[in-house]
Amino acid sequence: MNPATETLGRLRLMQLVSPALPVGAFSYSQGLEWAVAEGWVKDPATLESWLCGLMEDGIGRLELPVLSRLYQAAIDSDEAKLREWAQRLYASRETRELRAEETNRARALTRLLIDLGVDQAAAWRQSIAQCQAAPFALAAAHWGISLKDCLLGYAWGWLENQVAAAIKLIPLGQTAGQRVLLELGTHLPDVMEKALDLPDEQIGAAAPALAIASSCHEVQYTRLFRS
Repeated sequence: MNPATETLGRLRLMQLVSPALPVGAFSYSQGLEWAVAEGWVKDPATLESWLCGLMEDGIGRLELPVLSRLYQAAIDSDEAKLREWAQRLYASRETRELRAEETNRARALTRLLIDLGVDQAAAWRQSIAQCQAAPFALAAAHWGISLKDCLLGYAWGWLENQVAAAIKLIPLGQTAGQRVLLELGTHLPDVMEKALDLPDEQIGAAAPALAIASSCHEVQYTRLFRS
């Protein structure tokens, strides 16, 4: 990859992880709303603990290693392999809300990529619309985003959405939210490197608190977020 292509790829990554991307990421808290209501998360310290646990035992052991395989499948133009890993990620979701988020965001991003002229997005519509990581990987491969940048960008987008939700829910001040992002952001490179080294048979999340919070959120009396 030449320097000009690499620079453009990073610009495309900024566009892909931007909160302005019209895929509805802002409307999901992934169980955080219930965790706040129950007092599990109530201040910057408990928020950092919650998100750090999800980074290390959740996204670092499931989404990121699967994303790396989706990316390689897109690079190899291997739709069957991409569909296989997309289905595995979807099947790992333990609650109705988490599964709905996967398909809703995946379909929104798929439609957007088709409108933006991304190769194979239309032809692979059914395969990439199963989980949000699949169209993300396809876009990254199409736009010349490196694998490591792809994984870091995906993880950063997740982290930024979670902190944005916490700012509204706890509530948390904007500066306090930025401090949480600054602190947890230092862990992402290590989480990403471990994800890259994870063999197929060890891929899988261990975040029971997330499953509990998400399932309880489905029947929460009042809520701001869809999940």
